[in-house]
Amino acid sequence: MLDTNACLALFAYADPSCATLLAALREGRVRAVANLATRTEWLQVLARDALKLDDNRRSRAVQLFDALVTTIGTDPAAARAAVSLPRCRDRDDQMFLELARDAGAVALYTRDRELLKLSQRTQRRAGFVVRRRRTVTAAATCTSLTEHRS
Repeated sequence: MLDTNACLALFAYADPSCATLLAALREGRVRAVANLATRTEWLQVLARDALKLDDNRRSRAVQLFDALVTTIGTDPAAARAAVSLPRCRDRDDQMFLELARDAGAVALYTRDRELLKLSQRTQRRAGFVVRRRRTVTAAATCTSLTEHRS
């Protein structure tokens, strides 16, 4: 599970520190997921002029996201009833915690400090950790994204 900042680094900016993750996604060794809310935010953020992305780069980023990220439907009401999540200070980031829970992910990769602070609580309550993106690139394999709870 990737948040918007991780997607920007991976798909829009081709950050070299994401090369291992990009290769793992392309080879099918890992699976990244999104839902309608997180994909909508991705598209809105990508369209911001402040990012200084030209139309070709934006288009390529959308194509990569759509090719490498699986969009899933979720039933938030059922998931909320089953597993209570900690509250993120930034309400806009709560959807990433919810998607990680709903998708049965074992990890949410982000650079967001407020989300990172919640890792121990999400691990205890929902069975997934919140990690910095560089944790993936430092690993020989990206097993923490590939494993999904059954």
